[in-house]
Amino acid sequence: MKSKTDKRMRRAIRVRNKIRRVRTRRLCVHRTPRHIYAQIIEPDGSRVLASASTLEAEVRKEIKSGGNVVAAKLIGKRIAEKAKSAGITRAAFDRSGFKYHGRIKALADSAREHGLEI
Repeated sequence: MKSKTDKRMRRAIRVRNKIRRVRTRRLCVHRTPRHIYAQIIEPDGSRVLASASTLEAEVRKEIKSGGNVVAAKLIGKRIAEKAKSAGITRAAFDRSGFKYHGRIKALADSAREHGLEI
């Protein structure tokens, strides 16, 4: 029997293969029970162009917990703002095999609202 992690990793590989064919920057998201992280990565994976997480000092002042939808919305807003300042307007959404609901969806919707085309 496959574990939850095995299934997630299979989904992640499937998504990343599709993104690789398009050859565009990707908004890569990772979540843990306590935090959420977002990075915009070059198509070849060589550089991180922008990043945001609930571990940043400015973010920690604004939120009570890093593992909820409110925190994910804030990270979506911050990654979109950092992308704009770096001159990035569009990116492919790499959800790292996580299902598209809850915090992952909140982050993506927030990034779209603040000008990042996903």
